Amino acid sequence: MSAALVLFRRDLRLSDNPALAAACIAHECILPVYIYASEENTPWPAGAASRWWLHHSLASLQAELLRQQGHLHLRKGDILQTLRDLIKHSGATAVYWNRLYEPAAIARDTGIKAALREQGIEVHSHNAALWSEPWQIANQQDEPYRVFTPYWRNLRSRLGTFPPPATYSAPRWIELPDCLPLPALNLLPGIRWDGGLAETWRPGEGGAREMLEVFCDDAIGDYTVARDLPARHGTSRLSPHLHFGEISPRQIHLELLNRSQRLDTSQRPDIEPYLRQLGWREFAHHLLYHFPNTPNENFNPRFDSSIWQAPDEALLTRWQQGRTGIPLVDAGMRELWHTGWMHNRVRMIVASFLTKNLRQHWHHGARWFWDTLVDADLANNTLGWQWVAGCGADAAPYFRIFNPVAQAKRFDPKGVYLKRWLPELAHLPLDILQEPWRDSSRLTHGGYPSPITDLAKSRKDALAANRGPKGQ
Repeated sequence: MSAALVLFRRDLRLSDNPALAAACIAHECILPVYIYASEENTPWPAGAASRWWLHHSLASLQAELLRQQGHLHLRKGDILQTLRDLIKHSGATAVYWNRLYEPAAIARDTGIKAALREQGIEVHSHNAALWSEPWQIANQQDEPYRVFTPYWRNLRSRLGTFPPPATYSAPRWIELPDCLPLPALNLLPGIRWDGGLAETWRPGEGGAREMLEVFCDDAIGDYTVARDLPARHGTSRLSPHLHFGEISPRQIHLELLNRSQRLDTSQRPDIEPYLRQLGWREFAHHLLYHFPNTPNENFNPRFDSSIWQAPDEALLTRWQQGRTGIPLVDAGMRELWHTGWMHNRVRMIVASFLTKNLRQHWHHGARWFWDTLVDADLANNTLGWQWVAGCGADAAPYFRIFNPVAQAKRFDPKGVYLKRWLPELAHLPLDILQEPWRDSSRLTHGGYPSPITDLAKSRKDALAANRGPKGQ
């Protein structure tokens, strides 16, 4: 019987899995495999929060395969050598996987594909993560886009032309001895700081479907407004599920369309703003593919000059710990530490505070987010930090500096979000809660710190630095 190996990576689902579907069409027997290599995404190995999610997502995939009388074969070590060993013992004549788009992953996969084909093994790669491959969309000059809006217009016009979600019929699953138990991958923290993550998330394909249902039922109709309110469950919170491939953009789009079309025209929610957010995710991958140095280099070289100050460990530590003395910044950083996630508007605010008010390089923030976010994604993380810092593609201008107090008053007008994450300030009246330095006598028993910088002065200094010889 014809046998194939399906290599799972960040496509940890069975539905709409193009590699799995193609393998099941062409072969009678399938060996599902996950190979953990700690250096897989060098120089960006998975952070602690991502490893926590990966453990539980793999557990979910294992359980789903068991329900179909299959078994996920876990291995650890060099990917090419492990694949060769599995091919030898399974009799597989082909390997299927879904593509990854980080520069290191592309280089690694290209080498593996060439080596396997040289020994006579078929290798087939597919797109499971994006609507469109990063190289498929170009501007009129046949060059990559650098601005989001024209990119989105191009991509949006194509959404109806992409293939529907892939389906498969359960094959005869191959089972081999000597596969590792999940704990042997050592993905969970030794000191169990992950209680807040476990309270907040349900990793896996089932959790992704559940989160999509909640979003469609409760939030999509009010998304345009609710997405900016950090105290509300107004966003989809699908970003970690998308990153680990537990759900695809095609599945989300199709579910939104189906839900919308079942309603009367007057009751249909406007799904365009959310689709645009998925488009921003695609744009991030488009940029990373065409400009692979951006995780480490400014997209705009004007910012290579010394507009950022030397690293200040004391400032960075207080920012990381949510002890800056600026309530909305601290609330966001504490939400991140406890849940592995932060509301998108608050992400922009804490990033602006770090890069502009504190004038610390965006690299420091990107690395901290990489380690603490359950949805840490190299393309999105890079685009987001460079956008806020002002040095990226289609970036916020240098003079756009978020005022955390004004943002709290506008988007958390009753202080619900601040009180949730800053319990030591919850007893204060709203005006003092938003600006506690106005009445420091109220803070003596709470231990809340004084601000580490003056917002007005630091804004002025940041503007002056950016208006230097190479400024606009």
